Amino acid sequence: MTQSSDRRPSSRVASAVVFVSALLTPFVVSSAANAQAFGYAYAQPSAYPADEVIGSDEGATPERLRRAVVAFGTTEAPGTIIIDTGNTTLYYVLGQGRAIRYGVGVGREGFTWSGVQTVSRKAEWPDWHPPAEMIARQPYLPRFMAGGPGNPLGARAMYLGTSQYRIHGTNDPSTIGKFVSSGCIRLTNEDITDLFSRVNVGTKVVVLPKNAPVMARGGDTRTVRPIGAPSRPAVAAPSGRQAMNLIAPQAN
Repeated sequence: MTQSSDRRPSSRVASAVVFVSALLTPFVVSSAANAQAFGYAYAQPSAYPADEVIGSDEGATPERLRRAVVAFGTTEAPGTIIIDTGNTTLYYVLGQGRAIRYGVGVGREGFTWSGVQTVSRKAEWPDWHPPAEMIARQPYLPRFMAGGPGNPLGARAMYLGTSQYRIHGTNDPSTIGKFVSSGCIRLTNEDITDLFSRVNVGTKVVVLPKNAPVMARGGDTRTVRPIGAPSRPAVAAPSGRQAMNLIAPQAN
């Protein structure tokens, strides 16, 4: 009797497994069949391409500030960066009347500037050393902040000549499209990672005056993907480093 009693629960479990499998099988087969009918392969929800950058919610970003290929008239050579200060947009010139448009945050009142610079250095997850002039204006700022997602320089930075100015990411994407910095040009971490992958040291950077005429002439909304897979996601902290948890510091 004891042996018969021990076998009974196992039989019930086996029967339950068979029953559940019978219920699920039509669903799986139906999903795969529907996928084939619409011309794409059935895949698990988490199977994103390795080189795809998953950006922030586009609904929160005005269309004019979203990354896109647009029509753009300029005599500058392909590979040049042009910053339209007045319209808070940055263009990476592709040539043949086209450019990649990015939304940016620029200098606040009294801190906008214009001129020509070159990219003198590039850095991933840069440390932040606020310049002395900035500390004089804001004494509460840290004297050093390690690279990471909480760092105001964001995921990437490109330094302009020997100046204090940089094109960099941000830990506050809500500032994109605004006049907020002390002269630096900031992009979302997703966008700076994309731009960083296209730009070389020595690249020419043209910063237009705030009242310069708009050179973009509309454009399409084709998706712009980064060149190659980034070394790590734009929202991940660098290995072995930890960002300081400070309240709302902002780079210039």
